[in-house]
Amino acid sequence: MGHSHHQGHDHAHAPTAFGRAFAIGIILNGAFVVAEAGAGLVWGSMALLADAGHNLSDVLGLSVAWAGAALAARPASARFTYGLGGSTILAALANALLLMAALGAIVLEAIHRVQAPVPVAGGAVMAVAALGILVNGATALLFARGRHGDINIRGAYVHMAVDAAVSAGVVVAGLAILVTGKAWIDPAASLIVAGFVAWSSWGLLRESMTMALGGVPDGIDVEQVRAALCALPGVATVHDLHIWPMSTTEPVMTAHLLMPSGHPGDAFLTQAQSLMHARFGIGHATLQIELSEACAVECADPA
Repeated sequence: MGHSHHQGHDHAHAPTAFGRAFAIGIILNGAFVVAEAGAGLVWGSMALLADAGHNLSDVLGLSVAWAGAALAARPASARFTYGLGGSTILAALANALLLMAALGAIVLEAIHRVQAPVPVAGGAVMAVAALGILVNGATALLFARGRHGDINIRGAYVHMAVDAAVSAGVVVAGLAILVTGKAWIDPAASLIVAGFVAWSSWGLLRESMTMALGGVPDGIDVEQVRAALCALPGVATVHDLHIWPMSTTEPVMTAHLLMPSGHPGDAFLTQAQSLMHARFGIGHATLQIELSEACAVECADPA
């Protein structure tokens, strides 16, 4: 005996609220990548080329994230009965993998340049990197308000904010080259860029991989969910409790509730679903009521 109850969601919030932000961010950063890579080639700056490579991965990441958000807004179908919300998880994972690929390229070239330094125009490096602070900082602000509720939006925000910080570091490296004339400072700065990329990307990679494998989303404690269900009147045991992400913003839950005293009715099920949504953000909960003894995890005695 079971029941499924789904509370409405704003599936289209990312592409509608952030569609313009994605478009502006892609245009700004795409133009800057071309300018920065060109400057790096003209003046022989590995730091600029490394930062351009990172920014290119962000342009690709923004594009993938935007596509994932747009697909997630499409309605459910006979083939995809939950809709295409899972595309946002794949987009976040692809974004993280793009960053890791950029990280490897930066490190390899930087190591080569450390071994064979090339003269660099410090003033030019400073000028281009300073422009990067403005471009990346402005793009980060476009995603600031949505960074807490969606890993896709948070990924865009974090990447842009870190890029702004990295550009600031490149400015410092350019100044150091001007003052000291040491060419090795440029590849050393690119290694620092790689460190920032690794630091900013690890959390995104870990969380997106967990979501792609159907893991419990961050911020939801399975035992707290179990305890909340056990505390409902008439519930003797809870078993087969599963929680996984339907998208980067929508957790899904199924559970079996043993209630020997009889089926509690629709009001109970509505109350339980509302509780799951209010306390844990689980808007789609499927609860199966069982009236006979079953192998399950016993609820803790409230006393």
